[in-house]
Amino acid sequence: MKRLLCFIAFWLAGAVCAQGYPSKPIKFVVGFPPGGSGDFVTRTVGEAIATELGQTAVVDNRPGAAGNLAAEQVLKAPADGYTLFVSGNPYMNKALYKKLPYDIEKDLQPITLLGSGPMVIAVNSQLPVQNIKDLIAYSKKNPGKLNFGSSGNGSTPHLAGIFFNTVAETDMVHIPFKGGAPAVQSLIAGDIQVIFGTAPVILPQARAGRIRALAISSPESSAAIPGVMNMREAGLSDYKISSSFGLYAPTGTPPEVIQKLFDATVKVLKRSDVKDKLATQGMDPAPNASPADFRASNLRDAPMWNKLIADSGGKID
Repeated sequence: MKRLLCFIAFWLAGAVCAQGYPSKPIKFVVGFPPGGSGDFVTRTVGEAIATELGQTAVVDNRPGAAGNLAAEQVLKAPADGYTLFVSGNPYMNKALYKKLPYDIEKDLQPITLLGSGPMVIAVNSQLPVQNIKDLIAYSKKNPGKLNFGSSGNGSTPHLAGIFFNTVAETDMVHIPFKGGAPAVQSLIAGDIQVIFGTAPVILPQARAGRIRALAISSPESSAAIPGVMNMREAGLSDYKISSSFGLYAPTGTPPEVIQKLFDATVKVLKRSDVKDKLATQGMDPAPNASPADFRASNLRDAPMWNKLIADSGGKID
């Protein structure tokens, strides 16, 4: 009886807390520096969520260790819905790092995916290829002679290139750069021949005619990247990889608070102004059906990230 009374008291306390939530600003901690896509998505959606809930948003940039520093910061905070984490799929880090300072399954409560966007595959304008089929054929005729650039080892663009080699049976050589901008400049100069990158980095140069965009890295077209062929159209429908950002809370956050956050996020992601802002980063809004659906989706993708990172040889101690 005593345990039952304690449970009821705990439940009532949580319900009262949730009814009053939020009563102060909501902090969104993101593991990316200001100015990048992760920061932009966090500010765009985070501010809209906070406004929807009658509060203001505080964005806390904690770059470093592929988002692990941001995760640690969030997990030190009370599990009350006032400190949230914006991240890519955490199973990428689980595959990349031999040891994480937190447990993905036990410490993080997924809320929903915010946005998702495919990579853009582009080539130097002097390379004699006009589409993905040409790129595959050229690569096979010139084994080991094509270099592809990315924004760094273990990055989603790097893994996109590794995955392309696997699906297309090519052997392009990876050249890592410290960011997408220097990689695309190297492509323009002809030091590398192929690049896998995000839309904001690739498309301005492609539209200016400095490089040639061949396709996006998904079998479906993207409303945020119009006019670029998808992989089904390109003849490589088994190839699908994207960059995404999701919203997480510390485990122990009251279910009622999680539901409030989920409902508010889904609502703002349907707004045309939010969609338009995400589109500038090559991202489409991608809310899940529920927090449980988001968790299941991450788990489904985990084996893919494990294999890609194993194939890339990337591992961080």
